[in-house]
Amino acid sequence: MAKKTYFVTGTDTGVGKTIATAAILEAARALGKRTLAMKPVASGCDRTRDGLRNEDALILQAATTENVVYDSINPIALEPAIAPHVAAVQAGKQVTAQRLIGFCRGLQIRPADLMLIEGAGGWRVPLNDRETYAAVPREMGLGVVVVVPLKLGCINHAMLTAEAIRSDGLTVAGWIANHPEKEPMSCEKETLNYLVTSMRAPCLGVLPWVDASVVRLPSILSRYLNISPLIEN
Repeated sequence: MAKKTYFVTGTDTGVGKTIATAAILEAARALGKRTLAMKPVASGCDRTRDGLRNEDALILQAATTENVVYDSINPIALEPAIAPHVAAVQAGKQVTAQRLIGFCRGLQIRPADLMLIEGAGGWRVPLNDRETYAAVPREMGLGVVVVVPLKLGCINHAMLTAEAIRSDGLTVAGWIANHPEKEPMSCEKETLNYLVTSMRAPCLGVLPWVDASVVRLPSILSRYLNISPLIEN
C-alpha cells in the first residue's frame, strides 16, 4: 500500500497542477522513491486508437516510477473540454465522490512510497449537483498540496483555498508557487513573502516559467522543489 498519499489542488483551473504534480513525482524518483499518481476525472480528452486520452494524465503516467495502465490513472475520461460535472452529464456518465474514492483506493493498495491524486480545477469544483471534488480527499483523510500561480489576485485565492481545506478538517501539507506566464508578476517578492508567512504550511518550492515544449520538463522543474515535508512526516 502507498505509504503516503496526497491530494493536489489548485487555486483555480489552469494554474499548473499537473506540471507541479509531475515535478513532485520526479523529485521523489530522484530520491529513489516508488511513486503512483492519478487524475481520476479528466475532461478535454482526445480520441485515439486506444480510446480517450488526456494530456495531463499521460504526463502523470510518464512521471511515475510504477507501471500503471492508463485506465487506472484516469478512470473517467471525458471528451468535452468543459467543467467535469457538465462533461459527465453530456457523456451520460455518473461521477460521485464514492465512485472516485473507490478508484483511488484501488490504486492506493499498490506498494509505493508516495501517491498523488490530482483534482480538477479548484477546491470546490462540482462533481455533480450535490457534491464537490473536496469530498474525495475529505473522505479519504488526505493531506493537500496547493498549487498557487504567481499572478495578480493569487494571495486572496491561495488564502481562501487554504481556509476551505482546513474548514473541511484537512491539513495543507504544503504549497507550490508556479509561474504560469513568462513575464513575472508585479511585486512578486512581496507576494511570495506574504504567502510564506501566512499560508501556515511549508512552501515546497517556486517553479520558474519554462516553455512547455521543453523535453523532460517535470524533471527540470523537480530541481526547484524540496519535498521532504511530504515524504518524511
